[in-house]
Amino acid sequence: MLTILVLVGAFIWVAILAAPWRPWSTREVLHAAPGAQKEDLSSITVLIPARDEAEVIGATLAGVAVQGNGIHVVLVDDQSTDGTSRVAQETAGVNLLVVHGQPPLTGWSGKLWALDQGLEHVHTDLVLLLDADIELKPGVLSALKSKMREGDLDFISIMASLRMHSFWERLLMPAFIYFFKLLYPFRLSNSRFPWVAAAAGGCILMKTEALKKIGGFHSVKGRLIDDCALAGQVKKAGYKTWIGLSHAVCSIRVYKHLDTIWNMVARTAFNQLRYSIILLLLCSLIMVVLFWVPAAGLLFSGAAMKGVSLCALLAMIATYFPVLTFYGFSRWWALLLPLVGTLFLAMTWTSAIRFWQGKGSEWKGRAYGQQVGKLIGTKRM
Repeated sequence: MLTILVLVGAFIWVAILAAPWRPWSTREVLHAAPGAQKEDLSSITVLIPARDEAEVIGATLAGVAVQGNGIHVVLVDDQSTDGTSRVAQETAGVNLLVVHGQPPLTGWSGKLWALDQGLEHVHTDLVLLLDADIELKPGVLSALKSKMREGDLDFISIMASLRMHSFWERLLMPAFIYFFKLLYPFRLSNSRFPWVAAAAGGCILMKTEALKKIGGFHSVKGRLIDDCALAGQVKKAGYKTWIGLSHAVCSIRVYKHLDTIWNMVARTAFNQLRYSIILLLLCSLIMVVLFWVPAAGLLFSGAAMKGVSLCALLAMIATYFPVLTFYGFSRWWALLLPLVGTLFLAMTWTSAIRFWQGKGSEWKGRAYGQQVGKLIGTKRM
């Protein structure tokens, strides 16, 4: 049995490494355009949903302010209690409209309901959906606009560079992006291939007309993993999408401790598996075969299988190198990938257990029911 599993694990890793769509690659990159701060960006409205984001909203708006001239900003204050609106209005250099959000309607997630309220105030050709904890480096919005024009695109999403300062952030955040890319290969998502549509909700530039033609945020209103769902709707409607990495789009959300990262992943992990026990067990089996069986093969199999196990481990490590290099990490971190994979699997099981206990997903005082990603109620904490 171990021999069979070693062969399966080696085959999968070699297949991932050799796949023509290169899911591990970091070639899909957007660089900021230097010296673009004077460009006219009046065709763009930045739409920001914010709930208790007083600590970060100033930096986010300051990053928008240096992008160019004429940018409109609509910030939807989603019933914050920490003075988010006040901090936002004190930020200099921003053409800002603050919309005071109403409680979410049944069937809506909080973020999407906030975005839907803000969309009523968008009258420009382009809309940038920006999370309240995303800081834009100078020139990136101009680069996004140029990329859209040159590629005849309707929808561009950027996977933000996550904060990677603490030990746990350095251990888990590069791997978070790595696993996302394996699950949603960027090259397939950026092609006409219909079955893969990926987006990172922190930074999305899209044509306002395209958003309205797919029904706005109503089309994904109850989805917890709303970014990929939105990309799927856009792609399904025949529009062109693109997703890439960038050092110029940065998350300033702090995940200093393991428990904060754990809860971030556990909030939606079982949703990603469609709340299916079969998919959860299959995912668990695949993770064991990929990350632990090759190591076991080095210890307990014969000489031939030791060679196959070593091949599998080398292929696994090689697939992680590009992400580590992109974010400036030593390649030695790749040796910890089996441990990292085990931690993410445990987070997924935590997500499932919370679902079975009826706890649902919680975010900033709101609890979301887990019936195929639909909101069934809210509560205050």
